[in-house]
Amino acid sequence: MPPPEPEKVDKRQAAREVIDILHEIATLLNTHLNRQQLSYCVSLIENGVNPEALAEWHIRNVAKNKVLDLANFDVAAEER
Repeated sequence: MPPPEPEKVDKRQAAREVIDILHEIATLLNTHLNRQQLSYCVSLIENGVNPEALAEWHIRNVAKNKVLDLANFDVAAEER
């Protein structure tokens, strides 16, 4: 198998750097997104998904997961 072309390596490296920077910003904003999830979001936006709609969806799911976590915590506490 031939080695990857330098141009493709440069594009991959640039993409990683962009995701690293976006992840730092996402962490500062406490978005609860890991690098892979952030990469999916970027891909969705690049493919035409409305960024505001994606953000609203994410906010609702984070809130829903917090409620479920609290409910699970309450059930576990009652079982003790």
